[in-house]
Amino acid sequence: MDEPKYPISVAAKLAGISIPTLRMYEREGLIIPYKKESNQRLYTDRDLERIHCIRQTINEDKINIEGMRRILALIPCWAIVHCSEEDRAACEAYNSHNKPCWMINHKNNFCSDRNCLECEVYKAYGNCASIKDKLKELLK
Repeated sequence: MDEPKYPISVAAKLAGISIPTLRMYEREGLIIPYKKESNQRLYTDRDLERIHCIRQTINEDKINIEGMRRILALIPCWAIVHCSEEDRAACEAYNSHNKPCWMINHKNNFCSDRNCLECEVYKAYGNCASIKDKLKELLK
């Protein structure tokens, strides 16, 4: 599921979208493709699942990309990766609400040396039900 195997043209075709649309999703922070040393993007089955969720949210729920980015920004990443209060105080993801944590350049905090592509916060919250399920779990 997490093996990068589809070049951008194949991923776009499998997802039923254009290559420019897929690049826009990346630019807008909705998806992070794996990049080879040559800078070639590769996508996983999990990425395709995430793209399906993005398309469903846009087409069926009528939420635009900015709305989706703000929803993703509300994921309580600090509670998921268990940041210290000191890290939270200096963390833009904790203190703002306009972009998801994986779009932030983390400096001098818990996530400084972490690869967002491998982070539980990014990996686990790409399907349409997972964010709400996590919030329910955290509120128990």
